[in-house]
Amino acid sequence: MPETARRRLQALSQQLVEGIPDAGTFEDIPRIRQVAGDSVGPRVKGKVAIITGANSPLGIGRATAHQYAQNRCLAIYLCDFASTHLATHKRELESLYPDVNIHIHTFDAANESDVKGVIEHAMATYKRLDIFFANAGIVGQAKVFTEVSGEEFAETLRVNTVGVFLAAKHASLAMRETSEEKPYPGGSIICTASVAGLRSNAGSTDYSASKAAVVSIAQTCAFQLAGSGVRINAICPGVIETGMTAPMYDAARARGTQQKIGQLNPLQRGAVSDEVARVALFLGSDESSYVNGQAWAVCGGLSAGHPFVPGKLA
Repeated sequence: MPETARRRLQALSQQLVEGIPDAGTFEDIPRIRQVAGDSVGPRVKGKVAIITGANSPLGIGRATAHQYAQNRCLAIYLCDFASTHLATHKRELESLYPDVNIHIHTFDAANESDVKGVIEHAMATYKRLDIFFANAGIVGQAKVFTEVSGEEFAETLRVNTVGVFLAAKHASLAMRETSEEKPYPGGSIICTASVAGLRSNAGSTDYSASKAAVVSIAQTCAFQLAGSGVRINAICPGVIETGMTAPMYDAARARGTQQKIGQLNPLQRGAVSDEVARVALFLGSDESSYVNGQAWAVCGGLSAGHPFVPGKLA
């Protein structure tokens, strides 16, 4: 085979090169053809994952690391700008899942050389990168937009949007590399957006703008990665109890009004991080092989309609 043709084949996903395999027949009907493995088994077995924003004990990043480890990732990189809990998370995961390699890295998710560095470490160590969960973010400015300075607005976008862009850029390049351990290109990039990026009144102006940009990055990059087998999707959480929302939860508990949190969504409750982590597990696994360029709302139904007062529907 000519070298040009060989390189062309190596740049295409396994499904484009080999097609989806024939599964044979049962009696006179075809068996179901599948891309993913058995969904009752380890769902990310043998994969290498990087998670940013993994320091918070209540966070989506930590909860996702547990889901990936439980489902037999080969290696998980826990990354955050803050390092207060990373070593504890590492020890906990190693005690529960001794066969999973846990690495911790402290860096700014919006610093290009740092993002590139952790990816290079994964590629040098494992010759593959399969999942990058760009989860790091900040809450932004809790004030009216006319009181937000240009510098404050830019800082929110720097962390929440530039950080996701850099993850998508460098992770996609690594995921397209092949090796004996990974004969075909491919991988899953997952970005944490927010319902605030889909609808108004769910966050401040700078935060909402940054999260809307995350959704746009996922959509535009998906098309620019055509044929590579690299998928990119955004998760849009609603009211989740995390380190970012802890002050709201703590204040509600102090007032005895915690049952009102999430009352505007159809489930009429808030969520815990594991409920978002389960979606990140699905998107990181081969079970989501045909999910690409999407904004997945995990919000109890909040983004499905307009706000209403319970009991006041006509």
